[in-house]
Amino acid sequence: MLRSFKVDKVHANIVPESTLFKTLKYLDKKKIETPFLLIDKEKVKEKSLMIGSHIMNSKVFYAVKANPDIEILRFLDKLKLGFEISSEGELEVLSKLRIKPERIISSNPVKSLKFLKMAASYGVKFFSYDSPEEVDKLVKIIPRCNVYVRLSVPNEGSEWPLSKKFGVELEDALSLLFYAKDKGLNPSGITFHVGSQCTNIYNWNIALDKARALWDLAEKKKIRLKLLNIGGGYPIRYTKNVITVETIEKNVNSLIYDRFPKDIEVHIEPGRAVVGDAGVLVTSLIGKAKRGDEDWLYIDVGVFNGLMESVGGIKYSYIVECNKQSKHKKLWTIAGPSCDSFDVIDRNVTLPEPDVNNLILILSSGAYTVSYASEFNGFSIPKTILI
Repeated sequence: MLRSFKVDKVHANIVPESTLFKTLKYLDKKKIETPFLLIDKEKVKEKSLMIGSHIMNSKVFYAVKANPDIEILRFLDKLKLGFEISSEGELEVLSKLRIKPERIISSNPVKSLKFLKMAASYGVKFFSYDSPEEVDKLVKIIPRCNVYVRLSVPNEGSEWPLSKKFGVELEDALSLLFYAKDKGLNPSGITFHVGSQCTNIYNWNIALDKARALWDLAEKKKIRLKLLNIGGGYPIRYTKNVITVETIEKNVNSLIYDRFPKDIEVHIEPGRAVVGDAGVLVTSLIGKAKRGDEDWLYIDVGVFNGLMESVGGIKYSYIVECNKQSKHKKLWTIAGPSCDSFDVIDRNVTLPEPDVNNLILILSSGAYTVSYASEFNGFSIPKTILI
């Protein structure tokens, strides 16, 4: 069955033409049972090899929370990436793939006892923390492990800020390094997170200034650090161009090797940047309606079963399947399938008018879609398919 999609030049600026070509080819050849998420393996490989390539002495640890599909993790394992995890569920998936413990770190500053016991048994040795209570837990369950304290840094310019839940200021961070050392842990470094989908390069500048200040304070107090974990935050294109990974990393690399020891080890934790723009969510139009002055489209994926980030402000780009004569565009409100009025994905989206049962493709949807999804109201979580 050949399908007709309204593809504009702007779409090829959001995701690679090769990804669009693979997607459309797949849809022409396969029986379609939506919803599902297509992931372009070549794009994932390209991003995986690019990230970290402009920062000396760096190691990349994929943030499993971005998309924990086992086939994606298997593919990234073949590319020799490390993995950053937060829970026993994520560790269990990695254990099925027999990922070596030295390729796993955990940067969640507050971890469950169940997870820590499983991590201890598995042999994981690197953990983030930002409180004395976390040190006390680690001392009992994983004594002598390596720990890196999380600094609080600005998240302005990030579409998904992370600054309020975790992180401490300089004085508290220094005290926590001392506390960890006194308790017999190995205070090995510093971490921070500039916020997910960060489009403001100066966040990294400020964060590195702050990390350097803490590094120097620790050095004066005879605590010799060796690790700088710069977290994630690299942005991808959703509806517009963003600062590139190369630009961010060249800036970060210059700052690190101007301010820190030359033998410093750098950890990077990309999630969105690895799989986000490699993904195309394939959905079906299940209904249309006129609500007052608004025209509504209802699709079989909503905020509960795949598009939760739309609630936090992430805007997507869409490609619609439509009849060739349907050239007129108008404004739409796009909603999910559930009976909950909270299930609204986007408003004032300009699209040509599709027919019920036509497909709608949601671009750059490889990250934080299926990982957030639930089966609320009985609607299915999209399958992930690598192409």
